[in-house]
Amino acid sequence: MAYWSKITYEKSTYIIDLDTISAFSSELDNKRITFWLPNSSQPIILNPQGNYEAYKQVLDYLKKTIDRNSRGSWIKINYDRKEFAIDMSRISSFACEQNGRLSFCLPDSATNIVILRQSNPDAYQEIQEYIKNTTGQSLP
Repeated sequence: MAYWSKITYEKSTYIIDLDTISAFSSELDNKRITFWLPNSSQPIILNPQGNYEAYKQVLDYLKKTIDRNSRGSWIKINYDRKEFAIDMSRISSFACEQNGRLSFCLPDSATNIVILRQSNPDAYQEIQEYIKNTTGQSLP
């Protein structure tokens, strides 16, 4: 089901199906939400000072959809001083190095997420469980 939102950003008006967004990044300190347009890698960065209505629409979407985890594939992780909400069902590959670095790339973005078991054990375990439950495979 589509969740259409009309957003004005940098002199352009977009009508975006927020259900097609694979990841959101939020910076709680400066109240900024970033997401990437599908198939373009163009970031949309919203804050309440610059565009309160669009910011509120996306924040409401996050609360309704991701916080309730209606699809079961959304996870929230803290990474690089930001909180990411990621639809793991849209991740097409995972890598784990011998030293335990677990990594994957966010779709529609140039952002590579690298999780270390030692520094972020909860996110590491949650991603490992998602991989095992979804693919039937496990990474070291």
